Amino acid sequence: MIFLKTNLKKGSDVMSKKNENINEEVKNAEETAEDIKDTETKEEASKETEETKEAAADDKIAELEASVADWKDKYQRLMAEFENARKRTAKEATQRYDMGAMGVLEKLLPVIDNFERGLEAVSEEEKDSAFVKGIEQIYKQFVTVMEDVGVTPMDAQGKEFDANLHNAVMHVEDDEFGENIVAEELQKGYMYKENVLRHSMVKVAN
Repeated sequence: MIFLKTNLKKGSDVMSKKNENINEEVKNAEETAEDIKDTETKEEASKETEETKEAAADDKIAELEASVADWKDKYQRLMAEFENARKRTAKEATQRYDMGAMGVLEKLLPVIDNFERGLEAVSEEEKDSAFVKGIEQIYKQFVTVMEDVGVTPMDAQGKEFDANLHNAVMHVEDDEFGENIVAEELQKGYMYKENVLRHSMVKVAN
């Protein structure tokens, strides 16, 4: 009987020990599961935080890119306005220069006229003289200088009359010419670049 009690007690102790081991394992398992859950929760939270940071960074980048594009557009507009202003100023300066130059050059045209009249009046005997040849050289040099600065003579003879270029002082009936044709250039006209420096004085046929 005593032996049975002793064995029951031993069995009870073993069962109790096993129960304690089981309880310990369950507890450890629960703690492990809790740790795993906490870890997953932290990872999810960390992931959400990273995604939030990335989204915020993307928004900031988009904002900066928009700002850069806006400033670039303003810069390009400003440079375009500056370039237009520079061209306009240069054009106005050129126009002022041309207007001033035309005033001076127009006063030199009678000098050319007098050279040409004087050379036309030279007789055949005097054409080969050193004096006349010297005058011819001065006249040619003068004409070359005028051409270099943009002054060129008009060629009105035989052309159709153009009120923008010609000044008609006479009309004649002449079957050799068509209607409204310049029959004779009485005074040579000149251009300065694209502008009329002096109108041609002409005789218009028919």
